[in-house]
Amino acid sequence: MTIEELTARICAFRDARDWMQYHNPKDLAMAIAAESGELMQPFVWKTPEQVEAVAQEKHDYLRDEVADVAMLLFEFAHNLGISVEDAILAKLARNEQRYPVEKAHGSNAKYTEL
Repeated sequence: MTIEELTARICAFRDARDWMQYHNPKDLAMAIAAESGELMQPFVWKTPEQVEAVAQEKHDYLRDEVADVAMLLFEFAHNLGISVEDAILAKLARNEQRYPVEKAHGSNAKYTEL
């Protein structure tokens, strides 16, 4: 299924419930942030050694939170006329310039510090 097909299904779900009235850019952006917080929650106060075990133990929960973030993001982009595919490809192209392999390989430094 393509991003466009998924987005159409998300919007059909929303429209069947008459929720568009609540899905303005501000509220969708806030919902994305809230759901992202739920995605982070299982990892709070965990040591680096605990992270992998938490990810395995909470796999189903994390899958649901990934879906929540993605559905809101796809709808947000759709409502604003943003192609998720085009946005990702453009950002990847910019990041390829900002983070050339020869400078960025194995480094977590920001592009302004490379």
